[in-house]
Amino acid sequence: QVQLVESGGGLVQTGGSLRLSCAASGLTFSRYAVGWFRQAPGKEREFVAAIVWSGGSTDYADSAKGRFTISRDNAKNTVNLQRNSLKPEDTAVYYCAAGSSWSRRKYAGAYDYWGQGTQVTVSS
Repeated sequence: QVQLVESGGGLVQTGGSLRLSCAASGLTFSRYAVGWFRQAPGKEREFVAAIVWSGGSTDYADSAKGRFTISRDNAKNTVNLQRNSLKPEDTAVYYCAAGSSWSRRKYAGAYDYWGQGTQVTVSS
């Protein structure tokens, strides 16, 4: 059974930092690209960042560039999302997902497996 479990969410003040982690089990993790998405209340789920199976390539939404860093450790089956300079508009439920397509990394429908999400709230 494939499982992706996010952790590291919580409440943080504007300008603060949080690191989200995604732990995977039940799949050959090193064969999958991993993406982070977020969904704020009343909004559609949106792409945040992605990392290719090897860790050699990454991609970010414009809103994340310069503030967020995605990394992975295939030996530990984990992907991290370091988020700095947080803003109230970063408030959302954050999801990690694993998929076999790198070319479609920005599309939620391209991912095969999803975690349950972790809430991040940035207070002003």
